[in-house]
Amino acid sequence: MKFLPQGCIDIIDPSELLRPEASFADKKLSQFRDYSVDENDPLKERVRQTYRDMHLNQTVDFVKGRREKWLKFNTFKANIRDALEKLNDLVDESDPDINLPNIIHAFQTAERARAEFPQHDWLHLTALIHDLGKVMAFYEEPQWAVVGDTFVVGCEWGKSIVYRDESFIGNPDGDNPKYNTKYGMYKPNCGLDNVLISWGHDEYMYQVLKHNKCTLPEEALNIIRFHSFYPWHNGGDYEHLCEPKDELMKKWVLIFNRYDLYTKSTKYPDIEELWPYYQSLIDKYCPGELEW
Repeated sequence: MKFLPQGCIDIIDPSELLRPEASFADKKLSQFRDYSVDENDPLKERVRQTYRDMHLNQTVDFVKGRREKWLKFNTFKANIRDALEKLNDLVDESDPDINLPNIIHAFQTAERARAEFPQHDWLHLTALIHDLGKVMAFYEEPQWAVVGDTFVVGCEWGKSIVYRDESFIGNPDGDNPKYNTKYGMYKPNCGLDNVLISWGHDEYMYQVLKHNKCTLPEEALNIIRFHSFYPWHNGGDYEHLCEPKDELMKKWVLIFNRYDLYTKSTKYPDIEELWPYYQSLIDKYCPGELEW
């Protein structure tokens, strides 16, 4: 299967694919993703509680139920811009790095991707809409089932999951021998296409784009589907479930991760000035009204 879109391999040095540096970050890289516990810090406590609720409640049965509900695509209809503008009213309760409306983060991410890969407009749009699945939060979905790092359900929880040691206490899958072993309900190297991942905005937006026959390339869809899967692409977990194509996919996810994570700041992009360019990309790849 051809993985890279035509031309992409010509402008990317493979030795740079896993480069961790992000010179555009406005603070030290070690200061991002700080999940330390501080009961006197309201932001840290909000983040910790969001993950506690997530890790307690995200089970195999829960994920299957959310897929059954949301993948009917009968909740609402909206074009991409109208859906994005909903994010003006959403602050991600799982994010320790930014306490601003999510639409600001969307444009921060997109503009960084555009600066580094100006010739790949599909990547700019991918960055803009990567978190758009968070619109579920406006339709009675609790944030712990919308935001935050994702993980595989149905097998032993990855070692690098944030707050892992304490926050899964009480999750019934941890006591179920069908689900609490290394492979759980999966076969070795079955591939990430064949595992159930905790329900959230990644999988939902991926499925929305597929359902509405948007024409973004496979790389874009995989970035959206797995960008929050930090235990895999950042923590080294779940390699025993991966197949070779997942490793190729991870390279693109890690390229994108630099924009997603290290652009978070209090610097506001001029969203109104940027809209015409991004509307042209929406019209190219995801036109019209979509079913959500």
